[in-house]
Amino acid sequence: MGSLLLVTGAVLAVLAAAVHVYIFVLESVLWTHPSTWRVFGLRSQADAETTRPLAFNQGFYNLFLALGVAVGIALLAVNMSAGLALLLTSTLSMVLAALVLVTSNRRMLRAAAIQGLLPLLAALSIALSFTV
Repeated sequence: MGSLLLVTGAVLAVLAAAVHVYIFVLESVLWTHPSTWRVFGLRSQADAETTRPLAFNQGFYNLFLALGVAVGIALLAVNMSAGLALLLTSTLSMVLAALVLVTSNRRMLRAAAIQGLLPLLAALSIALSFTV
């Protein structure tokens, strides 16, 4: 049962990383496209241009969290403890970032859920894999 939970956690972590890579693309690559800035509640191209540096930087934070998961997955094969530590650190950082998002603006509940639910489930699955 423990190994099934670990595999489940790893798969959920990879899915969470994919979401964060997608957010990176939106924030750091496609920010000034009208379809993207509307998703983030911006009202004009001028607003998108003004906030572009902030979004660019924020996008890289999301990418680095996803890279943490990717390296954690790779490490599982070589050093299980290091891989698990990195997976838990990365997924829990995603969860905490989602909590900061929703506590700073309650209207961001949907966005926080998109960013935080998969990594929360991943971290829980990984943690529970130790108890069985």
